[in-house]
Amino acid sequence: MELGLAGKLALVTGSSRGIGRGIAVALAQEGCDLVLTGTDEAALAAAAAAVTACGRKAKIVASDLRQDTAPAALIDAVKSAYGRLDILVNNAGTTKRGDFLALTDADWADGYALKLFAHVRLARVAWPLLKASGGSVVSIGGTSGRMPTAGFTIGSSVNAAVAAFSKALADLGKTDGVQVNCIHPSYVDTERFARRVKADMERTGKSEAEVREWHRNDIGIIRLGTTDDVANLVAFIVSPRGRWLHGATVDLDGGEVKAL
Repeated sequence: MELGLAGKLALVTGSSRGIGRGIAVALAQEGCDLVLTGTDEAALAAAAAAVTACGRKAKIVASDLRQDTAPAALIDAVKSAYGRLDILVNNAGTTKRGDFLALTDADWADGYALKLFAHVRLARVAWPLLKASGGSVVSIGGTSGRMPTAGFTIGSSVNAAVAAFSKALADLGKTDGVQVNCIHPSYVDTERFARRVKADMERTGKSEAEVREWHRNDIGIIRLGTTDDVANLVAFIVSPRGRWLHGATVDLDGGEVKAL
């Protein structure tokens, strides 16, 4: 299916690895040029190589978007290099798990800085460019925002906030011609999940296959997600073929979420 994205410029945050890198490569395969950002410059260089292997341009801007001034500096770099922006994908790492009573104010502040305030600041400074291009914003949350748990109080709260922020921003988008949506993925088989599996193997003595099957069965999904699952949905949403999807939060979850 031709998605009509050739020549578009996309900024994907957290694009050094995992879901962010997968989204960047999928958009490059559809003809987009990319601006990649994250804190690991070596991993960003590898992601940029994957983008250029698709025949597209890739600009790296190393940035920690938890810092107050980083989003504005990032968009200044985009404007300086390209003068435009068509697609913004807000994607960030996970927040800290653990016993609610043991989590500190600093843990909460870091989680919100990483996965909500960075999105807010970045959307605010990118909005004039997105309005000029009639562009699209997609924010990556997580199913814990729909099914909160005691062991993931920070992530559950932040992901719900990401969805609410996206819904509110979509209301402005109707006026300004900017498409805004949110995706709540379930467990995706990334390097981060692999580290979690390894820790569980060491803790329980079970095999990798047993631990993976336990996780799949525990959350009740048909299979673990892949970065391609998320990336392909993002590419469709931001394309002209997906333009009518607006203000939505899509549970990309393999059947995890039970609510209607």
